[in-house]
Amino acid sequence: MLLYEHPLSSYAQKVKIALREKGLKFDVETPQGLGSGNSAGPFAASSPRLEVPTLIDGDAQIFDSTIILEYLEDKYPSPTLLPKDPAMRAEARMIEDLCDTLYEAINWGIGEISWFKRAEGTQADQMRATASRQTAEIQAWLAGKLGDKQWFNGERFGWADLSVAPYLNRSFHYGLGTPASSPLARWRERIRQVPSVAETFKEFDAAAGSMGDGAARLASGAIRREYRDHRLEWMMKSGGIQIVLDGLAKNNVRFTWPL
Repeated sequence: MLLYEHPLSSYAQKVKIALREKGLKFDVETPQGLGSGNSAGPFAASSPRLEVPTLIDGDAQIFDSTIILEYLEDKYPSPTLLPKDPAMRAEARMIEDLCDTLYEAINWGIGEISWFKRAEGTQADQMRATASRQTAEIQAWLAGKLGDKQWFNGERFGWADLSVAPYLNRSFHYGLGTPASSPLARWRERIRQVPSVAETFKEFDAAAGSMGDGAARLASGAIRREYRDHRLEWMMKSGGIQIVLDGLAKNNVRFTWPL
């Protein structure tokens, strides 16, 4: 197996945790030109949106993290990641969907400000404050879903947990974690003891430490950030309309295929 990925991608982290939970061996590769919109070669042939993660498993070429998780569950059903109960399976999928859309967009927006310096001064402070409020609302929703359970997935770590893990961990990285005594903070400490999660988070930490040059890479034209769906919505509703307009004028934002 080959997984096209980037360690900072929450979507890729989900897939890596799943692969490791299932005990599957895989190689990883960060595609040439990822983030520029100009990737070519086998990666581009397998992922028309030029997004990671994309999984190559023999003749199978699968993009989109949710579809990859479904493929892995279908082809490699043991150990299973989804609960057996239909309602709990639906619950796991709903948790995943909310994290992949709304939570990801907030984290991504914070990265645009903190790593890529899209906003500075008062505007940056105001947008961070908005992101902090939004993050707290999502974390409260997740805490309600967790309740008094040890795992989001029910009796054991699984699909729902690996779907929350990259996003909540990134909030803590940005200083927007929950108090140490909160159920979510205690859950995060539990998942950090899970080997598949610990290894994936270690890779995230190493990559995050090299993001000091993010703004310079953006200014140089080496990357053009993808403003798609919920990410674009987040910018528009959270004080970033001018950021979008400036990015279009400077040609350092892009949208998804087909253009």
